[in-house]
Amino acid sequence: MTSLCSPPVESSVPPPRTSAPRPLIPPPLLPDPLDLSFPLAPCSLQTPIPPPPPLPPPPATVAAPPLVYGLEKHQLLKEALEKASPNPKGREDVKRLLKLHKDRFRSDLQWILSCADLPSLIQEGPQCGLVALWMAGALLSPPSGVPLETLVQVAMDRGYTAQGEMFSVADMGRLAQETLGCQAELLRNGLGGPNRDLVLQHLLTGHPLLIPYDEDFNHEPCKRRGHKAHWAVSAGVLLGVQVVPSLGYAEDPELPGLFHPMPSMPCQPPPLPKENTSGTIFLLCKQGKSWHYQLWDYDQVQESNLQLTDFSPSRAADGRDDSHISAALRRRYCFPAHVREEETEPQECKSCAQGHNRARPHPHATWL
Repeated sequence: MTSLCSPPVESSVPPPRTSAPRPLIPPPLLPDPLDLSFPLAPCSLQTPIPPPPPLPPPPATVAAPPLVYGLEKHQLLKEALEKASPNPKGREDVKRLLKLHKDRFRSDLQWILSCADLPSLIQEGPQCGLVALWMAGALLSPPSGVPLETLVQVAMDRGYTAQGEMFSVADMGRLAQETLGCQAELLRNGLGGPNRDLVLQHLLTGHPLLIPYDEDFNHEPCKRRGHKAHWAVSAGVLLGVQVVPSLGYAEDPELPGLFHPMPSMPCQPPPLPKENTSGTIFLLCKQGKSWHYQLWDYDQVQESNLQLTDFSPSRAADGRDDSHISAALRRRYCFPAHVREEETEPQECKSCAQGHNRARPHPHATWL
């Protein structure tokens, strides 16, 4: 029995537990996709594509260069020669040439060599005459002479050439006098007769000689009536003599019987070979298709120079306008030389078909 005032009996079931309240954290705000103030990752797909660069301006319209007869062939030749060997030094090249041709020299004679050091230049297109003139100019006006481009431009401005070729030695002489500041003398009646001694004395003093001739396959003179007309320049001569003067000459240590003038001593002029003595005179020449000197028999050069009468049929039949070609190619040559300035007098030009006058030096002009 229980008392009414007894305490209530406690329940054995525990009351339910309530968790403590957690703080409320708002979620992070996403960046506004239109807000470009935030840098975007380089690989983001939202990286804007830059605008394309502006188009380059159209190339300027340049007229095609004129077609020059034979230019491609000469450029290929020039590249091949430049790859084959460098430009040889003059003395070494001359000595190589003499050793190569020593069997051509008469053993009963002694030989005197006088040769100036000509530079070499390979022509591009039909520029053989202007290239020969450039070589002569480099010898007359060292160290580099007059640029070839100047010779070409003046020749074209004066109407002497259309594509670089020179058919008139009268024009060549005028061009030499204007551009090189020298006197150019045109010799008539070939390399023989009284002109022979004049030419030899000219070369022995170290001055150049420009010679038109017919070119064979090996660049030596031949006779094709002008169909293979070409220009060469000579600044050296090899003379076969009975006795070498005792004053001013020294024998070559490598080539017995060959004598050179001694530059530091006065030199007695050598005796010139007599007329009609073949194999006693050789010219050392260069032309625009080779770096090297060439040794040509004087009589062979004379015969080639005398028969330049016709124009190449292959060139005449190629359809090009060759109305500028002068008729003065036949039987002419010229050589520039240093002389003192002389007055000139006009004289009708009989060496070309252009009907103009040329200046001719007075006969008393003195060679140096």
